[in-house]
Amino acid sequence: MSAEAPDQAALGRRRGLPRIDLRNIRRFGRAALLGPASRDRLPDAIEHVAKVHRAYHPGADLDVLRQAYVLAESSHRGQMRKSGEPYITHPLAVTLILAELGAETTTLTASLLHDTVEDTEVTLDQVGEQFGEEVRYLVDGVTKLEKVDYGAAAEPETFRKMLVATGNDVRVMSIKLADRLHNMRTLGVMRPEKQARIAKVTRDVLIPLAERLGVQALKTELEDLVFAILHPEEYARTRELLQAHADRPDPLARAAADVRTVLQEAGITAEVLVRPRHFVSVHRAGIKRGELTGSDLGRLLVLVADDADCYAVLGELHTCFTPVISEFKDFIAVPKFNLYQSLHTAVAGRTGEVAEVLIRTHQMHRVAEAGVIALGNPYAPTEAAAAPEGERADPTRPGWLSRLLEWQSATPDPDIFWTALRDDLAQDREITVFRSDGGTLGLPAGASCVDAAYAQYGEDAHSCIGARVNGRIATLSTVLCDGDTLQLLMTGDAASSGPSPEWLDHARTPAARIAINRWLAAHPADPAHEPSQGEAPGGEHLHAPVEPEEAESGEAEPEDIGDAAPAVLPVASAGRPEAGIVVDLPGAIVRLARCCTPVPPDAITGFAVRGGAVTVHRERCPAVARMTAAGRDRVGVRWSEQDDGDGGDYRVTLFAEAFSRPHLLADLTEAIAAEGAEVVAAAVEPPREQRVRHTYTLQLSDAGRLPTLMRAMRDVPGVYDVTREGRRVATARS
Repeated sequence: MSAEAPDQAALGRRRGLPRIDLRNIRRFGRAALLGPASRDRLPDAIEHVAKVHRAYHPGADLDVLRQAYVLAESSHRGQMRKSGEPYITHPLAVTLILAELGAETTTLTASLLHDTVEDTEVTLDQVGEQFGEEVRYLVDGVTKLEKVDYGAAAEPETFRKMLVATGNDVRVMSIKLADRLHNMRTLGVMRPEKQARIAKVTRDVLIPLAERLGVQALKTELEDLVFAILHPEEYARTRELLQAHADRPDPLARAAADVRTVLQEAGITAEVLVRPRHFVSVHRAGIKRGELTGSDLGRLLVLVADDADCYAVLGELHTCFTPVISEFKDFIAVPKFNLYQSLHTAVAGRTGEVAEVLIRTHQMHRVAEAGVIALGNPYAPTEAAAAPEGERADPTRPGWLSRLLEWQSATPDPDIFWTALRDDLAQDREITVFRSDGGTLGLPAGASCVDAAYAQYGEDAHSCIGARVNGRIATLSTVLCDGDTLQLLMTGDAASSGPSPEWLDHARTPAARIAINRWLAAHPADPAHEPSQGEAPGGEHLHAPVEPEEAESGEAEPEDIGDAAPAVLPVASAGRPEAGIVVDLPGAIVRLARCCTPVPPDAITGFAVRGGAVTVHRERCPAVARMTAAGRDRVGVRWSEQDDGDGGDYRVTLFAEAFSRPHLLADLTEAIAAEGAEVVAAAVEPPREQRVRHTYTLQLSDAGRLPTLMRAMRDVPGVYDVTREGRRVATARS
């Protein structure tokens, strides 16, 4: 079937009305046949364009539009569209679409000329000489886009060429989107199979682009046109549903009247309008909610003067009506990635029907409808500086489009680029994550800490070793939720670290996947040096023979060391004097338990073991509870009064919980040595979820230096906790 724009009410173009109407342009056919007017006045065909343009830009130079139309009309004269209309009606229609969205004069000039270089004898040099380099640049970009093959075989290269053609100027893409909208409106003259092919590319590439650029007025009509072509039966049912409700009382009109009354009584100046849903939105609402009522077919739109009024309206609505709290969203405090700002809520009226409400300023409404087009020339510093306080600047330089240009240049394989990009464009929901420095990150739903790291730091994220999510230690694979707070932990030494292939399993955004793949391609794994269960990430070999240690009557049980058998590196002999302990068992040999390695001034207790020895434990050692439960008798032990901790050698076992990274073992042992401790033994357990536990048995000449030693170990990049044996951290192994 032919693509036909859904017949919804024309809602005007002035600021403050609910939806910009982009459809009323068929009158150009006859006017275009009349040719250009005299030099002293605008041609009849472009007069309406100029009138619309002046509504947004009162001081616009209309003479340049007249010159552009004269050149376009004379160049295209004699050319006809497949619909039988003069070809000049197409650039005129595209230009009116952009004018209705508030595009600035340079964009409209380039739009009138966008097909001249491709389809006529006019050259880029001629365009540049007559209209300047900026118009030449835009026309050149659109001309390159016209040469892109949208066939299925060329799909992986399509978007890459489009991005290169834009040259990082969103106005090129804006003209292309308006061009596609007019072509979709007139697609009915083509064969059904060609309609379907063009509609699929529009759905997969151009509609997501319109969403990313915030041009909702273009996006919604393109969605409806594609819906009519690719899903004719569902489209027909949706049309019948809307027609069936057209003659019924509108509950939203009653709700709008109630809201107006409430706001008037509160002294708040506001426009309250009913905003009908477009066809695809109605279809999606039906899938989500089942049978639809009249209030499901639209929303209330409340337009006010400034941000403070938005929150005042929200307060009045939640006070005078019953709010549906789960429907509240604040896109003013935390705007969407595509410029969108609004308060969303839902309230139940007198009859119990729930009405969704959008609350925004007039400027927010313009940007919500026209996105980057509403910003005029986003690359002119003077205009950017004049943006109203609280309104967002163009996000695409640097921003989404700039990042895409970087991705395409960094990814030589078009299939990899296309796959990553399609995944990104398919995301229809975004979350906001709050950074520890007070900023925010906009990420697709389902993004992980890996994605957040590359979004915040770019390729410096290679040195990320972990994160804190909502104040708790988390792995990089952790999936983030809307409103999470995030602190990324970095090694500070990007040259000695890099991502592992496992990061790709958790990366959802193209920025992360492309950066990781590029690093892995530049650093191929060396099988001879790949970390294994017996080797630390930095390549330190841990396969030295393990010397058996004397068991101590069951005090050192397997769970004290962890569920995974560690690889152990004996570093020094284990000899140690036991002086400094007074035992209430004359003649007994004193041994300090290796499961908790007490040092002064720890609270201690003792148990008699075979051979007339007494094993001394810290009071909080898990072995104490086990032996007490087993009926073992305690032996009184205490530190000698002469032993203040600096009169002999003391052994202590410490656990370092860290994120796995190269050279971690070397850095930790260096920190230990700097504090004057001697490593008796070291054990490194196999990494789990990018986390690793190191166990160190250390010999200290001064027990009083233990707190300083533990602080020094915690200061090693990647280490997030250091504990003594007997104080196991369950969360670290979850």
